[in-house]
Amino acid sequence: MPTLIGATKLEDLFDHAARLHIDKSDLRRLDEFLNQKLYDLLLMAQATASANGRDIIQPADLPLTKGLQQTLREFKQLDVELELKPILEQLETLPRLDLDYSNKVRDKLPELAGALAVALARTFKILDPDLKNPQTRHWDQAFGIFNLLL
Repeated sequence: MPTLIGATKLEDLFDHAARLHIDKSDLRRLDEFLNQKLYDLLLMAQATASANGRDIIQPADLPLTKGLQQTLREFKQLDVELELKPILEQLETLPRLDLDYSNKVRDKLPELAGALAVALARTFKILDPDLKNPQTRHWDQAFGIFNLLL
């Protein structure tokens, strides 16, 4: 299974975003999280595009909350680049959307994945400000929060 973010980038991203220490065993959890949340965003964008009579998903269709937009800006400042190809490969493992997405949406996927990773890392710190290395229960709690909100 390809990974969205390599282990070293994951460790650096979580360290910079929230001073968390993540090990290689957490990579699969993060990939699962990012894959599902990106798909959820695209699924809701599809509904918006359809409601507006479009046959292709555009960036304006993405349901980016104020908080996620802020996290996108913060991710860009971290100067971490994510590759598009593994993201697309993982999205292909999920049910196909009824609408395709534009190249602009496709090109935005690495930034969205990065922003979601930063938001996840910061969620761990909100759940437990003293946390250094998230355990299974922390991942489960954070996933539950994101499933409720995204």
